Amino acid sequence: MKRILFYTSIAAFILLLASFKKDSPQAWIRINLLGYKPSSPKVAVWCAKKDATIKTFQLLDATTNNVVLTGNAGKAFGAYGPFSQTYRLNFSYFTKPGTYKLKVGETESPTFNIGNDVYKGAADFCLRYMRQQRCGFNPFLKDSCHTHGCYSLYGAKSGLPDSTHLNIWGGWHDASDYLQYSTTSANATYHLLAAYRDFPTVFTDEKLANGLDGKNGLADVLDEAKWGLDWLLRMNPREGWMFNQIADDRDHMGMRIPKEDSFYGRGYERPAYFVSGEPQQRGKFMNATTGVSSTSGKFASAFALGNMIFRIRDSAFAKTLFYKAKSAYRYYNEKEGVSQTASVKSPYIYAEENWTDDKELGWASICQMDLENGTGNCGNQFDGLMYWPKKEAITPWLGKDTANHYQWYPFINIGHYETAKLIKRELSKPNPKINFSIITGYYKTGIERVWAKAKQNAFYRGVPFIWCSNNLTTAFAIQCYWYKKLTKDKIFEEFEQANFDWIFGCNPWGTSMVYGLPANGDTPTDPHSAFTHIGHYPIDGGLVDGPVYTSIYKNLIGIKLYEPDEYEAFQSGLAVYHDDYGDYSTNEPTMDGTASLIYLLAAKEAEVKQHLSKKK
Repeated sequence: MKRILFYTSIAAFILLLASFKKDSPQAWIRINLLGYKPSSPKVAVWCAKKDATIKTFQLLDATTNNVVLTGNAGKAFGAYGPFSQTYRLNFSYFTKPGTYKLKVGETESPTFNIGNDVYKGAADFCLRYMRQQRCGFNPFLKDSCHTHGCYSLYGAKSGLPDSTHLNIWGGWHDASDYLQYSTTSANATYHLLAAYRDFPTVFTDEKLANGLDGKNGLADVLDEAKWGLDWLLRMNPREGWMFNQIADDRDHMGMRIPKEDSFYGRGYERPAYFVSGEPQQRGKFMNATTGVSSTSGKFASAFALGNMIFRIRDSAFAKTLFYKAKSAYRYYNEKEGVSQTASVKSPYIYAEENWTDDKELGWASICQMDLENGTGNCGNQFDGLMYWPKKEAITPWLGKDTANHYQWYPFINIGHYETAKLIKRELSKPNPKINFSIITGYYKTGIERVWAKAKQNAFYRGVPFIWCSNNLTTAFAIQCYWYKKLTKDKIFEEFEQANFDWIFGCNPWGTSMVYGLPANGDTPTDPHSAFTHIGHYPIDGGLVDGPVYTSIYKNLIGIKLYEPDEYEAFQSGLAVYHDDYGDYSTNEPTMDGTASLIYLLAAKEAEVKQHLSKKK
């Protein structure tokens, strides 16, 4: 009898499991978990594992469960990634603030908010990650690391013998490792400065310069930008001397909380790679460095913008930045070309191939600096205003299906935006050689190339799934925003929003790509980070790398998942994303991507204030 009861129980359990599988969800509604502004496009994506047809959707008040809107589901977009059918559910015309959810049949979305304050404080929240990435004194740990300076490499031809001790400290760790790169740090510094310049009312003052609690009369975003500027100054100690990176891939000896590392054969000193303009080590090979321009151009633009921001706040510091910007710009012309990063053990580097975009941004920034300081009006340089933009009219990855790691960096041509603003400034002065529409046309053409791919799927996804795809997505959304701001043309506004929504959950995996944002949403919990894995510390505000092509994932070295994949149902032959610390390709946060996101979040928050002021 006991045996009969046992087998009966087993059979019942198997049937129960089968019923669970049968009744498991087959459709989902993906939304922006952070919410929507009343005035912005509001679109969710319904996606299903089976080829089904839907006609309508409902918007429900999440508090009362009452239907407040019934909308037309529109056209079917067909299969995408793991899904057999997808629809875009557009409820943009609904503007009443509140808490809601969407429903199609029995499928409901997570709850979300519509309101003018949905993005309030988000940019400041992401600054938490930047502070946590600080090298030298780390305010999160209330401890110091990497304080023993560096020793030089590749500078002998410029009068700096190899192994010379250098007093370089500070800056940010690049990602979950503790390497430090001038290119990513200068780009991050520029974005933080620009975020304050363009949206000063968004940021608060809750931290001291060292990152600890307190007020110092300076917005926290400027404290963080200055931390970057101070490090860049140490990386450019005198004219003709500039360093491209601190440490190398020997850093990857294993996960650890930042400390004094002894991996490099000189006690606790780490190598500092000189910007030599010549090929340097890349594992068993050499990198493809051709010149100094890509790095020096980024230095020049960060220093110039820093001068304009700190000119009134700290005149002595601003004066130093003024001369450093000029010096970096002169060094730019020493040997035109690109500086790639170095590695010792592995083939993975930042393989940047473009540099004329850095020249354009450096030139435009210094020209603006001269105008602001009254030290020049750029003279006859305006006659050649169209020269550098033509050199990289369209950022090369736009519209492409793939690219090498950081092959075209920054991921959009920031110089076009700054050049276009200079042209606007000069339009009051007749000059037939200056054509504003050509510059904005470059942005438009780039957006159209991505749109040609994106319009074919319900997520409006046209950004390739290469390493750091979230960084590309953020940068592309900024390009759409800048095009709209420069031209007042809103033709790409829904496309811009779709890229922003992707970052915060309107993607096949239904997860935000920012740790802890929003607080009540599905966000990364097990990123590739020693802070979370070893210290069990939150990495609030960190933007993770994002999904990659499945073909890339399968060919990476050392990838291993340590926990069951909670997103297994949404992986596909197209792309994968894992919230697992073993996946450094999709779930590692990056400092420069987070800095770009801070700019984008500040723009989104500021748009609300601009919209409300126009209504008054």
